[in-house]
Parts: sequence; C-alpha cells; structure tokens
Amino acid sequence: MYRPGLNELDAVIAIMRRGSFRAAAIDLGMSTTALSNAIGKLEANLGVRLFNRTTRSVSPTDAGRAFIERIGPALRDIHGAMEGARAQQTTPSGTLRINAFATAAREIVSPLVLEFIRRNPQVHVDLVTEGRLVDIVADGFDLGVRVADLVPTDMIAVSLGRPQRYAVVGSPGYFEKHGKPLVPPDLLAHACIRVRLPNGALYRWQFERKGEAVQIDVHGPITVDEASIARNAALEGIGLGFFMEQDVRADIEAGTLVRVLEDWTPPFAGLCLYYPGRRNPSAALKAFIALARELGGKSRR
Repeated sequence: MYRPGLNELDAVIAIMRRGSFRAAAIDLGMSTTALSNAIGKLEANLGVRLFNRTTRSVSPTDAGRAFIERIGPALRDIHGAMEGARAQQTTPSGTLRINAFATAAREIVSPLVLEFIRRNPQVHVDLVTEGRLVDIVADGFDLGVRVADLVPTDMIAVSLGRPQRYAVVGSPGYFEKHGKPLVPPDLLAHACIRVRLPNGALYRWQFERKGEAVQIDVHGPITVDEASIARNAALEGIGLGFFMEQDVRADIEAGTLVRVLEDWTPPFAGLCLYYPGRRNPSAALKAFIALARELGGKSRR
C-alpha cells in the first residue's frame, strides 16, 4: 500500500501557500518537474486531483482544500516534534530560513549572516528576499528581518541596532541642468524615479522635519520595483531617486550621486530580527539569535 512521505505532504502545503509549482519548488529546494511528478504520484494513489492547473495559475480543488485542512495541523505537530528533537542538539546544524526585504538582507549579510556561517559551518542559511510582509510561520521561515515598526506584535523582536534613513539623490549632471530642490514640494517640478510597491501601489516619498510630515506623489519618466534599477537610473541622470541611505552611501561618498533634502530625512526605527516564541527552538536558531543580540549590542555602542 502506498504511503506518502513527509516530503510529499510538505509539497502539497507549499503549493497551496505559494499558489505556484515553481515558487513552491524553490522553497523546497527541488526542481519544478520533480515536484510536479511527486504531486502527480500522490494524486494517482489518492484517486483524486488535489490542484487545478493552468498555464497561469494553480488552485486547490475541493478535495485538495479538504485534504490540506486535515493534514495541515498534523504536519505542524510533526514539525514541532522534530524541532523539539533538534533543540536537544548541542551543535547547531540543519537549515535556517530567513525572510527579509532586499535592503535589510544586504545590511545584515556581512556583519551577521556570514559571521554566523563562519561560526557554525554545519548550518545552511536560506535567505529569501521579498518586498511583501509575509507570515513567517505560515510560509515556513524561522526568522524575519523588517523595520521595527513592521514587526508583528505577536513576535519576539531583537533590535539590530542600526538606525535607518532615507536619502534623496541625483547625479551631478542632473543638478547642473535642473538645479536642486530645497523643500519637498519642489520635487513636483523635477523628474523623479517612481517606485512600485509589492502590492502594486506607487510609493509616495515621505519626509519629516521638526514634527512636520510631508508625503509627495512624485512624477517622472520611469517606474521600477527594484532598488538597484532605480540606482542605475539615478546614476545615469534620468532623475532623482529616493533610497534607503545604505543603498547609495558609497555613491554619495564617491561623489557619483549628490544628496539633497537631508534635513527632511531624519533617522527612524532601525531593523529588527523577529521570530515566534517557540518552546523548543533549534540549536541553530538559538545560536543565530544569540549572535544577533551580541552584534546588535556592539553596534549601539
């Protein structure tokens, strides 16, 4: 009698969660073909189709939805038991999954993630970057990294001790032709590089000075959804860009980008590492949190 293994059941949950075989396969560390074959074998042995597939979308059938509702809690219990067993380890090992937005990932990779790998060579770190704020528990992550104000209230947060700032920048050539904005409303007369958020909305540039908050819905010749593309456009003189300071700090220091409106971009809440309050965290998770607290404390001195 065919008995599906834990990997097959995890695959069903991953497809339901991600709504895509390709995205689920990436999460599971396998090929899309292997995942499709595994689900096909499971469906053949169950005698029902679990997912409706088209070239553009994947959705659970009624049978699939009922199946997932039944196995979901059981899988959480199983994984909880496995985590409890791993918590007995004295040497950190296994895989640690971290979710962060791209700028935060770049900020923590060198001081934290790479140092953790050097100290714990038996741990594999799976760092996933995305702009949307995900449910790290539902999406199978051990840890998340976000600006402090965005950390869910039911999570344990560890400050990474790095205050954040925005920066408005443009190329020297741009300012030679168009001059510099002196206050945020001046941006309406400038070409600006627009940014689309993960939810599809266009980002309004946010400013504050002496308690006065201003949001500007800028206009310009290009809209992008990735900071590195916006940076390239700013370097090429296409328009002004609005960035996390650390993404353009080296360009400002080199003089290839010039900062403006600095008095309107004060520091705000820094980055936090956050995680659920599990009773039996793995040795790898405990080691990573301890290192984050250690390095976070140093950065505040």
